[in-house]
Amino acid sequence: MPRRNADTREDIRAVALELFVENGFEQTSLRQIAERLGITKAALYYHFPSKDELLAELAQPLVDDLDGFFAHVREVGPGDPEAILRRYLELCHRHRKLFQSVLHDPTVLARLGTLAQVLYRRLEVDRLLVGSDLPADRVRAIIAFGGVQDSVVLMGDEPLDGYADAAVASAVRALRPG
Repeated sequence: MPRRNADTREDIRAVALELFVENGFEQTSLRQIAERLGITKAALYYHFPSKDELLAELAQPLVDDLDGFFAHVREVGPGDPEAILRRYLELCHRHRKLFQSVLHDPTVLARLGTLAQVLYRRLEVDRLLVGSDLPADRVRAIIAFGGVQDSVVLMGDEPLDGYADAAVASAVRALRPG
């Protein structure tokens, strides 16, 4: 039975993300992706005319999830920092491979215009979470969110239930003044 185009696209996305995590975006060629899949470069180009388009498609689910997360935080407010940070931890865990791949070359998301968009929204949520624009308060929020995100990246494929409580509790402590 011949493969469906949707299956091939999904296989390309999965292998590309795998290689981006292993080698970084810049160091991974479309040829390497095609070879790993056992397809021709022409077949790969049929689905993704450029590596940037492939990356944009890989990043879109993260952007969509972040939009939903930021909208949720704006809607519910900062009443339950633990719930907000746990939700962010779960979001990061769903997209951990993309976060890991960006570690090799953080400028990749900037090229897509995604980084500025995400950072702007994160600053908004940081302010909302601590209820202040004071630098010391914002730094605590940045450390809390960054710690949650970094824990997911560094724990890799470890099951989330093995470290979620510790990551969230540490992030909540980082929010406390003093």
